[in-house]
Amino acid sequence: MLFSSRRFLFLIFIGCFFCQDSLAQPVSFDIILRQGTIYNGSGQPPFIGDVGIRGDTIASVGDLSNFLAIREVPCHGLAIAPGFINMLSWADGSLLKDGRSMSDIKQGVTLEIFGEGWSPGPRKKRNSRDTLWTTLGGYFETLHKRGVSPNYASFVGATTVRDYVIGRANRAPTTQELKQMKTLVANAMKEGAMGVGASLIYAPADYASTDELIELCKTADEYGGMYITHMRSESDHILKALNETFTIAKEATIPTEIYHLKINQQWNWPKVDTVLFKIDSAQRAGLVITANMYPYTASATSLTARIPTWVQEGGASEMRKQLRHPAIRQRVLQELALGIPSKNSDPKNVMIIGFRKDSLNRLYLGKRLDEIARLHGKNPDETMLDLLMADKSNIPAIFFLISEENVQRMLRLPYVSLGSDAASLALTKQFLDMGTHPRAYGTFSRFLGHYVRDLKLMSMAEAIRRMTSLPASNLKISKRGFLKTGYFADIVVFDPNNIIDLATYEKPHQYARGMIHVFVNGTQVLDQGEHTGATPGRCVRGPGYLRK
Repeated sequence: MLFSSRRFLFLIFIGCFFCQDSLAQPVSFDIILRQGTIYNGSGQPPFIGDVGIRGDTIASVGDLSNFLAIREVPCHGLAIAPGFINMLSWADGSLLKDGRSMSDIKQGVTLEIFGEGWSPGPRKKRNSRDTLWTTLGGYFETLHKRGVSPNYASFVGATTVRDYVIGRANRAPTTQELKQMKTLVANAMKEGAMGVGASLIYAPADYASTDELIELCKTADEYGGMYITHMRSESDHILKALNETFTIAKEATIPTEIYHLKINQQWNWPKVDTVLFKIDSAQRAGLVITANMYPYTASATSLTARIPTWVQEGGASEMRKQLRHPAIRQRVLQELALGIPSKNSDPKNVMIIGFRKDSLNRLYLGKRLDEIARLHGKNPDETMLDLLMADKSNIPAIFFLISEENVQRMLRLPYVSLGSDAASLALTKQFLDMGTHPRAYGTFSRFLGHYVRDLKLMSMAEAIRRMTSLPASNLKISKRGFLKTGYFADIVVFDPNNIIDLATYEKPHQYARGMIHVFVNGTQVLDQGEHTGATPGRCVRGPGYLRK
């Protein structure tokens, strides 16, 4: 009996020895991020730990002190988080010029979402050279072949679909045309579109009726998509615009997101209580309503956003042709003088940021519309029409129309994510010659540095949730948005004490500070703040991809 007991204890000892020895054996990771403050994307408090990467995947999160990797990255004192998702990006064009996505990668953006009304496809061949792509899926393949640093996804634009079928005409589609538009939406959803996007404040988008949008959204919903909208009004008629948004969400039974939630014009700012109450009421009634925004008190669009959409029917060249007629020009000026709901803006709050003609840039770049008008001895509306005719472009401008108090209040909302509403640029000549809004270089870093760290609007953990798991969940994206084993290794490492935007309205072309490392699908694209040149970005497709 004694012999048996000793033999049993010996066997236990031997078993424990081999078990411990096994645990001590190094497991091969490609990369281990060592001892950073881990924000896993859930909004829960962070913890100190390691992240192991193998291939394009997060292989482990936690204490990896017993394990080795081909490469180790020290992260002491730094935050480790999932890659940020830009819910409203115009990088679809800029990535074709420079696939590095510099201004966004330097802020930690690893996924760009396109499709605010206009999307890269479907489109028709316009000439013999226009053969790169004709479908949204074709655009995805073009980016893949060229190679880009971030991941990318897109909605199919309601305006793009309308333009494809009926052009820039201000009329309702016929029954057959609407059927064709719905087929285009279905095709785009099967190619990987996230849903339908609309930009109803602009022509020709605002020619679409509520019923037309409902029908397109019903098709997107069949494939698990969502509806995302730049509403018809963000100022005088914002409550009416909200009602339309809720009607579309209800009738199409589709999750719906409001692009860049804001309230324009000082006299409308007090409507914030009503706006937020209406959104809350819609949510409590069972509608899935979310929003995104950029953390600035100014928006950016073109001067054509100030003029009636009826004169823009047929496109920009047709608009200029119309404005050459004295009677039409006078009618436009009269409407501007009376005030156009949703389009009113004090000329002193409108800053010009770019012309097509260098001669006009030298004279007026960075000046306010009222200042330019005084130089010519004309009223600002006349001056604006003269500029549009002279430059033969829509003329981008910054509009200072938003309350800082409302920005802070809306940023606190738990259903609000982040979107730059801008291209991803670089400090190269092809972009430096462009006027832009500082949000192109600063949206995410400004949010983390100014509003979260300095003003303490919310915890850092909650802020990271807003840029990671929240948009990923809204978009129904799998295996992204969290730091979890088995998820794609889209990871950012930043200095929470140093991250901040540097871009200003006057000098927007300045990279943000404080982002140290960025990994996209396990490949490092930012190393010690410098771009590696790697282009591992992939298309992230929506829930309807190839669904029959």
